[in-house]
Amino acid sequence: MVTGTPYDSPSRPQVIDGTYLALPTVGPMTRAAIVVLAGGSGSRVGATDARGATLNKVYLPVAGRPLLAWSLDAAARTPGVARLILVVRADDAPTAHRLLAEYPCALPVEVVTGGDSRHRSEEAAVRHLALAIRAGELDVVAIHDGARPLADPALFAEVITTAAESGGAVPAVAAGPLVEATGPGGTSSGAHRQPVRLVRVQTPQAFRAAGLLDAFAAAARDGAEGTDTASTVEQFSDLVIQAVAGSATNLKVTYPADATVAEALLARRASA
Repeated sequence: MVTGTPYDSPSRPQVIDGTYLALPTVGPMTRAAIVVLAGGSGSRVGATDARGATLNKVYLPVAGRPLLAWSLDAAARTPGVARLILVVRADDAPTAHRLLAEYPCALPVEVVTGGDSRHRSEEAAVRHLALAIRAGELDVVAIHDGARPLADPALFAEVITTAAESGGAVPAVAAGPLVEATGPGGTSSGAHRQPVRLVRVQTPQAFRAAGLLDAFAAAARDGAEGTDTASTVEQFSDLVIQAVAGSATNLKVTYPADATVAEALLARRASA
């Protein structure tokens, strides 16, 4: 179950010229890893390479660097994070290594080959970290979509800290006004009338490492796949997932218009 009211939360701290203003840091006893997923495609955004072939959208240049480089940079600059994992498609591995050479991060990046679905790619990353998790070397794992280049170190730190305290954390933003929930059979009367606010869940999503590992092992035994990390954890563990304040600017680049908006926002951030 996801709990919390992110739309009522105060604004998160900002990063100006690389200086963190009241940034929530990862606790000194919390050992965290961040996983960045880069296994998508460029079909809807219309990304192509120099030969005209479809380009995985995370390698699309936006505001002077690829989307993925922005995502990795923010993850690597999160205070207290020990390991950074990049999950790529097998065909994209050479491109990923060239990107890492051209845009080095503050942390070493461990490259892992993902699967044929988002769930399988998440699973590959969790398995890559399994030995460290079982050895008690990692407390929290955060998983982020590489096509969300505007997530900042403050958001990464917030979900990691909240997951260490509560079990799990996801950023969420209100998707619309309050609606009336219905009861069994579609009824909307009596005790079943409850105002509910719909939310859009974003990434990064963070979870206690041992519980995350167990959840993916249980999903594998059942042959199940979640739509995102939180859905797998919710179905296959008893971790409490807390919602934290997301941001409308933490957009996922899916369509050409998204790339245009991301370009403007990243350019503004870079010049601030």
